[in-house]
Amino acid sequence: MTIDSINESTAVIETRLAHGVHRVATTLLTEAAVRPSVPLSALAQLRDFLVVNLRHHHETEDEDLWPRIVAAVPATAQELDALTEEHERLDAALDRLAATSVDDHGEGATSDGVRAALHGAAVAVRDTVHDHLAHEEPILFPALRDHVSPAEWKDFAQRVIATTPPVAGHLMVGFLDEVGTPAEVELVLAGLPEPVRPLLPAMRSQAADDLKILRGTGS
Repeated sequence: MTIDSINESTAVIETRLAHGVHRVATTLLTEAAVRPSVPLSALAQLRDFLVVNLRHHHETEDEDLWPRIVAAVPATAQELDALTEEHERLDAALDRLAATSVDDHGEGATSDGVRAALHGAAVAVRDTVHDHLAHEEPILFPALRDHVSPAEWKDFAQRVIATTPPVAGHLMVGFLDEVGTPAEVELVLAGLPEPVRPLLPAMRSQAADDLKILRGTGS
């Protein structure tokens, strides 16, 4: 299967940026959880964003992308099965994170306990995600380059966008701006539905404000 360089780059760039978002966002939650200046509501929003997006990402890989790759190259099945097993371990960490209460209990020992519990659950997710991506990328990036056609990638990417849960989507835009160049980010966002594109400036502005709060650099 011959894949031209432009479309090869599209598949790898879009995946690399998605993984970059996962690395940055999971790291930020662990740091923000123990920062007293960060409102619990801001932590809850980032936590919810991470849980739904990480689940959706690996589910689309397991259910859609992996079968496409295995159909083209059956010999990849064992490696991809191993990655799916890692996804199952990630699900367990996400279950713990999702079950961690992040309610606005106010200041004092109760708030400190909430932050400590969230931090512990967030560390488990961060470490699992970072380790998993270190295993996945050496397998996935060559597979995208060599075994997924431009048409297959376009179809897959459109399915991912259409089924992405609408939870704090502005944070995705903000994180993409941090991990990619303007040209790379535009490549990713070009697939958004046309009605959403006029909303991007407002989404960027909201993301910038929220990320400053999470990093303790804004109010």
